Amino acid sequence: MDTFYRTLLDNNKKWAAKKLDENPDFFENQTEQHPPLLWIGCADSRVPPNEITGTQPGEVFVHRNIANMVVHTDLNMLSVLDYAVNVLKVRHIIVCGHYGCGGILAAMDQKQHGLVDNWLRHIKDVYRYNQKELDSISNEKEKIKRLTELNVIVQVSNLLNSSITQNAWANGQKLAVHGWVYDISNGLIVDLDVSVTDNSGV
Repeated sequence: MDTFYRTLLDNNKKWAAKKLDENPDFFENQTEQHPPLLWIGCADSRVPPNEITGTQPGEVFVHRNIANMVVHTDLNMLSVLDYAVNVLKVRHIIVCGHYGCGGILAAMDQKQHGLVDNWLRHIKDVYRYNQKELDSISNEKEKIKRLTELNVIVQVSNLLNSSITQNAWANGQKLAVHGWVYDISNGLIVDLDVSVTDNSGV
């Protein structure tokens, strides 16, 4: 059997033993989850939500897909959102993109990538809606970074206008939506300052 596969199982045993050594009740305390946060992020393996935010198991409810998209026809994402807001009663939703995102890069080139092209169409739309600004950026790296940020901003807007979020606010539920970008080059999170805490002005 592949040694990497075996290493994963061995690492799990070491991790479980370490957690019990640190706190004998650690796993007993995991029987229920009450996370204050829903994280909608990219599936990229270099962006682990718990690790980069210093949170523990049980503190972050996570949904990940290519390029951290909030698409109104995506039943997977909508189901996660509905459960997080209406059952878990999360108080924060964070859409977190990251610089160097493969989905963003693929959306910007003119190549075919197979089935994923249907998904990337949404990012191409973000470019089209912001073409004047993006075309004015001559530095390609800066243009890609800005598209990454604009993509997060659009996904935050999609969240704000979802019936799930709107109904939560209409019912007086405390819920804040935020947009972040993680910088893989230095490990820091950039707050895009697009946080919204109610539906006034949405």
